[in-house]
Amino acid sequence: MIPFSYADSPYPVRDDIGDAHRWYWEALARPGSWWTGAERVAIAAQVRRAAECALCISRKAALSPGMVAGEHEGDDSLPAAAVDAVHRIVTDASRLSKGWLEKLQASGLGDGAYVELVGVVVAVVSIDAFHHGLGLAPEPLPDPESGTATGYRPPEAVQGAAWVPWIPGNRASAREADLYPNASQAPHVFMAMSLVPDAVRAMARLSQAHYISPAIVASPGRSEPGRALDRSQIELIAGRVSALNECFY
Repeated sequence: MIPFSYADSPYPVRDDIGDAHRWYWEALARPGSWWTGAERVAIAAQVRRAAECALCISRKAALSPGMVAGEHEGDDSLPAAAVDAVHRIVTDASRLSKGWLEKLQASGLGDGAYVELVGVVVAVVSIDAFHHGLGLAPEPLPDPESGTATGYRPPEAVQGAAWVPWIPGNRASAREADLYPNASQAPHVFMAMSLVPDAVRAMARLSQAHYISPAIVASPGRSEPGRALDRSQIELIAGRVSALNECFY
């Protein structure tokens, strides 16, 4: 069966959504900037384990996650710091702190590896949530491709307002010129991921399918063609979902 065919969906699904999901699954299986294909798929697997992790459930119920010690229900294919990052981002994102990230970095999780990990988590959560909303089982994870991570770090990245270095809108070079649709209005969420440019590209591709084109985000009067909802309805739902997810941004 073709991945993400949505033949069993109780509701019609636009073709561009299935196309975007297939595109990302292929990208997920390939080596990235800081993780191999096998490690990227392992990160995705941890995304799905986090919701049932006993430690995460106890930490979420505690006044502070630091009050509960223990180990996540992970595996040996990823460093413990990476497993903790995945589980915390999935289950308790509103209480993440810069101090927590600094502890992960002290444990050996580099800033580029962290950003790429965040990109995988965000993408898999959004795709799985789409399936959940339709009452469909999650898509089986792809078989990883062989190869090594590139280790690419954009030279334009500098320390800014985010916890990790980023590429400001006015510093994107020709190689990264496609990251921001408008350099003078570069979305902070894109800049925050720009230490790993391919993570931004994946976010933009999925955003266009799930939400709207990044090129018109800053223009609230513009709508995306082919949508069943108009822009005001889309933003109402987006705002409500952000509130339910305790999005501090």
